[in-house]
Amino acid sequence: MRSSIALVLLALLAACDKQQPQAPQGTVAETSESIGKVDIASAGKAAPAVPFADPHGGPATLATFRGKPLLVNLWATWCGPCVREMPTLDALAEREGDRFRTIVVSQDLQGQQVVAPFFAKQGFKALQPYVDTKNVLMTALETDTLPTTIFYDAKGREQWRVMGAMDWSGERAKKLIEGALNPPGGTG
Repeated sequence: MRSSIALVLLALLAACDKQQPQAPQGTVAETSESIGKVDIASAGKAAPAVPFADPHGGPATLATFRGKPLLVNLWATWCGPCVREMPTLDALAEREGDRFRTIVVSQDLQGQQVVAPFFAKQGFKALQPYVDTKNVLMTALETDTLPTTIFYDAKGREQWRVMGAMDWSGERAKKLIEGALNPPGGTG
C-alpha cells in the first residue's frame, strides 16, 4: 500500500513538473497561457459520481453542482504551475460566478492541513478549498497531470479539458469558455 502511494506521488510530481518548461537564463519564461493543452476527447461524457470533501469537510460530488455550468480545477499546493494559475482562477470565479461555478479540488494527500494555510495566505475572494485526499477524481477523470481543468455544461457533461496551466484571464481561456457557454446551434 505504501509503495502504491509513493508511486502515485512520483507520477503526480512528474506530471506536474513536466508542465513548466525552463526558460534559458536571461530570457522571459513562457507564459502559463501557452502551456495548457486543450483536449475534447471526453466531450459529452458525464461527470463522475465520486466523493471528495467540501470546504467544511462534508461530502461533495460533481453532481452537487448540476444545474449550472461548472469549471473544475484539480491542483495541489506543491505543484508550481497549479499555484501560479490559482489567482487567475480566483479572478475568473469572481467575475463569472453568475454564469458558471468554479471549484478547485486539491489533490494534496494531507488535505486541509496544507490547503487551509495556503488559502489563508493567498486571500482568495471567490475560490473555496475543496479537497480530494485519495485522488479519486484524478483516477475517475483519467488524468495524471496537474493542473487539469474541466468544463461541464449544466447537465454535467464534459465540454473540454485543459491539461496543464493556463492564464484564466487570457484570450484563449475566454474563447474556450464562451464556446462552451454559447456553442454553435445555441444549446449551451
